[in-house]
Amino acid sequence: MERDERPPSGGGGGGGSAGFLEPPAALPPPPRNGFCQDELPELDPGTISVPDDRAEQRTCLICGDRATGLHYGIISCEGCKGFFKRSICNKRVYRCSRDKNCVMSRKQRNRCQYCRLLKCLQMGMNRKAIREDGMPGGRNKSIGPVQISEEEIERIMSGQEFEEEANHWSNHGDSDHSSPGNRASESNQPSPGSTLSSRSVELNGFMAFREQYMGMSVPPHYQYIPHLFSYSAHSPLLPPQARSLDPQSYSLIHQLVSAEDLEPLGTPMLIEDGYAVTQAELFALLCRLADELLFRQIAWIKKLPFFCELSIKDYTCLLSSTWQELILLSSLTVYSKQIFGELADVTAKYSPSDEELHRFSDEGMEVIERLIYLYHKFHQLKVSNEEYACMKAINFLNQDIRGLTSASQLEQLNKRYWYICQDFTEYKYTHQPNRFPDLMMCLPEIRYIAGKMVNVPLEQLPLLFKVVLHSCKTSVGKE
Repeated sequence: MERDERPPSGGGGGGGSAGFLEPPAALPPPPRNGFCQDELPELDPGTISVPDDRAEQRTCLICGDRATGLHYGIISCEGCKGFFKRSICNKRVYRCSRDKNCVMSRKQRNRCQYCRLLKCLQMGMNRKAIREDGMPGGRNKSIGPVQISEEEIERIMSGQEFEEEANHWSNHGDSDHSSPGNRASESNQPSPGSTLSSRSVELNGFMAFREQYMGMSVPPHYQYIPHLFSYSAHSPLLPPQARSLDPQSYSLIHQLVSAEDLEPLGTPMLIEDGYAVTQAELFALLCRLADELLFRQIAWIKKLPFFCELSIKDYTCLLSSTWQELILLSSLTVYSKQIFGELADVTAKYSPSDEELHRFSDEGMEVIERLIYLYHKFHQLKVSNEEYACMKAINFLNQDIRGLTSASQLEQLNKRYWYICQDFTEYKYTHQPNRFPDLMMCLPEIRYIAGKMVNVPLEQLPLLFKVVLHSCKTSVGKE
């Protein structure tokens, strides 16, 4: 559900504010029925086939063993593929005798089935891609990690998911080679601490919230959604090996980067010293920024190297479903200096009322927490333009969106840029073996945040941006 109810970008009293040093440039209204209302340029589509022997150079995202291909949505080895399939088909409920943070490696993966299955889910293995009859061949060949919520993971690990779908999967015997001493049968019940908490950070009321963001104290350090990123410290992959970048990969990455508009945003964000920004003015500015970012995504699509490979209907469907995710990804990467610099300076001059603070929603609080963490993750990774371009293409090419006419072709395109992105990161960052999975695991979080932001009331967006930008700018400034 998009924000069709959003007021025009010039509304809200922001366009004629005396506080802005220059009037905002007028932008054409966004198209209502798709984005292909003008004549679309013809571009030579880039193609690349992924040789079968390339799988030998890849490592399993679960245990680091040699990967054999994409299994249930992620790159993995035969062992982890089979383990995941057996665990789901046989409705296994495991227990961890330690702290549910066991190391996953080729030699140690069989020591704890609980942590192995947990990591399979965290990395994005798609349980719905397993055939109901348990036979080879998936029924939903989703490419890339599948984002599921903490609550869903908890229900699977505790067995609640299997109880609700008692007749959904067919049972087939488990032939896992785990050590008997650590095997858990279906009758085992999980310990009270065996499931992930749905939320690991709770702010202590809105009074602390108000004091914090009225300039009286420094934002606390947020630690939440640990399941998404903590795996890298405990799951070393195989040692990096010297390699060269495939010429076709380099060519396609160059075409992706060339399609991007990396020039600074043109929406004015400079205001006079001492000017107090109102909620309506800040909201209008946010709308103008969203408009400009959206128009840049439309222009980007027309320049994609695979533009001629899909129909206009599919592009319209993809953009209408992912535009919020594309804007969020670009704001956290290539435009982050302006968003967390100039825009943060504007939001600092906005003082929310007590009523706005007290009426702020729980969903808005969750979005704030996740955005702050994701910002720090991107700040730590220092995502390159090449990585950003690949991540954006992978996220955009989502064949699970309803209404598509060429889902199988989208799957192949998604796979193409998935491999290309891995090739590039392994080539350029040889001493960061976890960099590629780190980047890929940011995508389902971006989708989750974008989906949650739809449910945040429009009038709460100015306060949400003020909190996020203030916290991120302050914490980075202290480094």
